[in-house]
Amino acid sequence: MAHLTLDDAATLLLQLEASDTADLTKLRDALTDLAFENRVPQRAQPFVARAARVLGTIISGNTPDAAVAFTEVSEAIEEAMRLCDASATSSAAPVATMPVAATLVAVTPQTTRVPTPAMAAEPSRSAQHEIGSDQLPEDKDLLPDFITESHEYVAASEAALLRLEENPTDEEAVNTVFRAFHTVKGTSAFLGLSRIAAFAHEAESLLSRVREKEISYARGCADLSLRAVDMLSALLGAVVTALGADGRIPLPAGYHELLDAIASYDPALHANGVSRPTPSADAERGDIRAEISPVNAQASASVSGSANAAPSSAAATAATAARQARGEANTDATIRVRTDRLDRLIDMVGELVIAQSMIAGDELFGTGKAHELLRKVTHSGKIVRELQDLSMSMRMVPLRATFQKLARVVRDTAVKAGKTVQFVTEGEDVEIDRTLVDILGDPLVHMVRNAVDHGVEGPADRAKVGKSNTGTVRLSAYHASGNVVVELIDDGRGLYREQLVAKAIEKGLIESDKNMSDSDVFALIFAPGFSTAEKVTDISGRGVGMDVVRRNLESIRGRVDITSAPGQGTTFAIRLPLTLAITDGMIVRVGQERFIVPLTHIHMSFRPEPSMLSTVVGHGEVVLLRGELMPIVRLHRLFDVSDAVQSPLEGLLMIVGDGNRRTALLVDELLGQQQVVAKTLGAALGKVPGVSGGAILGDGRVGLILDVNETVALAQTDAITPLTRDRDRQRDVAA
Repeated sequence: MAHLTLDDAATLLLQLEASDTADLTKLRDALTDLAFENRVPQRAQPFVARAARVLGTIISGNTPDAAVAFTEVSEAIEEAMRLCDASATSSAAPVATMPVAATLVAVTPQTTRVPTPAMAAEPSRSAQHEIGSDQLPEDKDLLPDFITESHEYVAASEAALLRLEENPTDEEAVNTVFRAFHTVKGTSAFLGLSRIAAFAHEAESLLSRVREKEISYARGCADLSLRAVDMLSALLGAVVTALGADGRIPLPAGYHELLDAIASYDPALHANGVSRPTPSADAERGDIRAEISPVNAQASASVSGSANAAPSSAAATAATAARQARGEANTDATIRVRTDRLDRLIDMVGELVIAQSMIAGDELFGTGKAHELLRKVTHSGKIVRELQDLSMSMRMVPLRATFQKLARVVRDTAVKAGKTVQFVTEGEDVEIDRTLVDILGDPLVHMVRNAVDHGVEGPADRAKVGKSNTGTVRLSAYHASGNVVVELIDDGRGLYREQLVAKAIEKGLIESDKNMSDSDVFALIFAPGFSTAEKVTDISGRGVGMDVVRRNLESIRGRVDITSAPGQGTTFAIRLPLTLAITDGMIVRVGQERFIVPLTHIHMSFRPEPSMLSTVVGHGEVVLLRGELMPIVRLHRLFDVSDAVQSPLEGLLMIVGDGNRRTALLVDELLGQQQVVAKTLGAALGKVPGVSGGAILGDGRVGLILDVNETVALAQTDAITPLTRDRDRQRDVAA
């Protein structure tokens, strides 16, 4: 069977039954290679591919009638043979009788296949690959899993290609990309996605040349390989578009041009890199992420039937086999769950927590007579808390994928800017809520681009100040005080206070920098339209992006702090909560109202002495604590709460904020620490200044969760209605 023809395939098919899985698999793999390695004419390729795909349904048992499926395979092969005969008749070179240049063996991700020489008088590659239908295949139910897993392969390939560019001798990186393209090719061929299979085959062939040391992984090859990853993402995005439309799969721009470039790649002609006429990689990937999200949300966790094993992870299978060979447990086995079901589960657990806290807060337990019931409720409360922690951990995802995507951003931006930049990551395994990861992605892209384009100097400028020609951008993540801190550090030119102030005055943002700290001046770069770039490029310089960064971070209760030294670099520190669904807070009473202050913002609480209180012109009431003057914010004035404590000497001052901008909140009483389930205020109330949400407390009442930064800013801008101020003055006079 070493030289099997289509005639041999038809004959062999008559000898096989549905139970002959191994032989059917060999036949399917041979037909797949036959279709997508240009060994039959263009017109015959879709029929050979269909025969391979239907064979896959027989192998997996996902066909209601095996006999009908066998007939369908036979008819597809016969039609392919007819087209081969017709092509041979009209061509000087016979095609139908040409032997298949492949041995019928099961193709694994580790199998290396050298591309066969092109046939004489073959059409252009663009014409060859215009095969198959641009309609979705019949097995649409398999597509969501295929798309999700293919995107995982794409992400892994991109990371491996970037590693390979740094170390061209990294054979494991080459193998990773080769296996990814090979698996996507085989699965897409099985599903009848001809264009994806054809493109993946050419990309695989390019990596095969690198793998076999036929060519080196130089700049030109690197550019082509990364463009291939982008195009594969675009092709997957086109399938997503078709799923949500009329089933017609659009062809991404530049498909044929890139296909020809990959197929005809010559290192001698592309020594200095390959031009990139296609849209920017970052924008393209962003669009694809937006399109793929609805499909991922619909993807089922559990796949019934072995047919869905076709789009399975070959890398995961290999890893599992290796662990089993070493006798290790499969501790990282995963299962996909629809996100709407996961969100519903977490919501229900949150309701369970609320219900349990209401039971525990019942007055019956205050009598001290129901000891046995109290013990049972306490025990159930422990279980509920553990269940809550477990359910919340299901939402947590590592930052690794986000960091890997940014490596590509650094690489592309540095190439466009003509700079050499080393990208270093730390803390990739730190986990945060998946919702935060989605929102954090765009701000980090803007910040990383600015760090490379604005922050890091060019090689000539770095040489003048005695720096290495290679700049460094470092991205790290770590836990601190119940938050996740993501730091972006560059060793570039840094921020110059005088330059920022001059630009801010020019734009009318400030009148002068009097009484402004360095952190206040650095924060000016977040103003809309603010830019100090000397020229506008396609990377940055239009004054857009950083205002989006601040807005996106504030929407997830995060903040960003900037430190910089001229000539030494800049550090952006982003502080984020672990999750938006749960808040560890201190419940405080102001009058008859209950407020929840997140623990991550609280430093201490105390009752001041008269000597600690004073009034400063232009700053209002302040308290002196350990040599530090801090403004006092009266929550009852800010939220118009009646019957609240008026004098700080009778209430408590709660110190909130960071080390540079601490503020004292005046509250009546601390009611205790509690983990609460955060809820939005709903569309009816909309956004309430100073409030990030609400929570149902143990007594059934609603407590408002304070947005501390916004509350302090609200007080500093004196954003209180005249009516409220007049009412407060009357109270003070009466007191």
